Amino acid sequence: MDILTANDTHGRYPESYYTASSATLPPFGAAKGALRCDVCVIGGGYTGLSAALHLAKSGYDVVLLEAQRVGFGASGRNGGQVGTGQRLEQDGLEKLIGAEAARKLWDLSLESVALVKSLIAEGGMDCGFTPGIIHADHRQRLVGHSHAYAEKLQRDYGYAQMQPLDKTALRQLVDSPAYHGGVLDMGGGHLHPLRYALGLARMAQQAGVRIYETSRVTALSEQSPAKISTVDADITAEYVILGCNGYLGRLNTKVAGRVMPINNFILATDPMLPDDATRLIRHGYAVADSKFVVNYFRFSEDSRLLFGGSESYGYRFPKDIAAKVQKPMLEIFPQLANTRIDYAWGGTLGITMNRMPDFARLQGHILSASGYSGHGVAMATLGGKMAADAIRGQAEQFDLMAAVPTLTFPGGVGLRLPLLAAAMLWYSLRDRL
Repeated sequence: MDILTANDTHGRYPESYYTASSATLPPFGAAKGALRCDVCVIGGGYTGLSAALHLAKSGYDVVLLEAQRVGFGASGRNGGQVGTGQRLEQDGLEKLIGAEAARKLWDLSLESVALVKSLIAEGGMDCGFTPGIIHADHRQRLVGHSHAYAEKLQRDYGYAQMQPLDKTALRQLVDSPAYHGGVLDMGGGHLHPLRYALGLARMAQQAGVRIYETSRVTALSEQSPAKISTVDADITAEYVILGCNGYLGRLNTKVAGRVMPINNFILATDPMLPDDATRLIRHGYAVADSKFVVNYFRFSEDSRLLFGGSESYGYRFPKDIAAKVQKPMLEIFPQLANTRIDYAWGGTLGITMNRMPDFARLQGHILSASGYSGHGVAMATLGGKMAADAIRGQAEQFDLMAAVPTLTFPGGVGLRLPLLAAAMLWYSLRDRL
């Protein structure tokens, strides 16, 4: 089954709240004929758009190929949370790669958030960045770790923007009986993800990037220079950047063995009265909880609750996405039982075994960055810039990320989905204990 068309119409954005509340760009034409460029970027999400933008600003001739529309995939469908840190906490990273490298990855995470903010300002993007993310613990036994982690970040990393919350303090911010405490991180925030992706595309186009949509890559030759084929075009490029994430398919089986597509789902309620929204979540913060299958939620600018939760591991989305996501929403906010659901949509993201991004030099002139595991708004933006920097001869950051081990999924490309589904079922059961 083709993951690019299993749940979506070719050349069209999904019917989501984000699509309905965005001024999408006029379609870019498909690539045709014989083309040459310095760099061919494959994938029009945050990674690809950021890479193309930063290369073009440095004077490179860049072609960007997107199989659907720019921002079509996870970049235009996600929860919009712009988080600090990596997907693994720092103590885990210290054990995995050592304290010095872990500190560098922490610094990269702060740089990634700063980069998002600077690009929003530079591009004059109307994507509503709002500061503040709450990590909410769904079990009392987890609160002590969360508070100790906030203390560790302040003590060892000089990060003072994370505030411990006990049960009372959390309940004052999030009107839910489901949580026992957590932390508030004012270094992160949230935004409208599709408007942000479209803003990057506008900036890339203005910088001179040749963007082609509905231009699915059918073959990639790793010779030098590289040869890239679509149905109607043949591109010759000195360098290639793969930024396909969950939509890579079998374009490169090495990356596909380490980065697996999974589906996640979001709903949007009808607009609430501002006072009702404020009672539910104060100060416009975003929230993500401690479950392995994470619940994440925030309010839109027009006071809709955007609630994400539930996952699936086949290619197909469920027939009734709204009902699937409404179930965890009502576990968190039972007072919303009579609230109307206006939109519900799914998206495909890329995950790795240890949830750290997969950066790789496939050849000296072919780079890949993907597998952000639900932590990609900021890190994918920086990932694209790091890939661009590597091509420009400044590879320290890219090589640092590439040195973080990401294992091949058991069973390889063929058996990884059923094995992951079994593992995730176990974790979802553990969340209920």
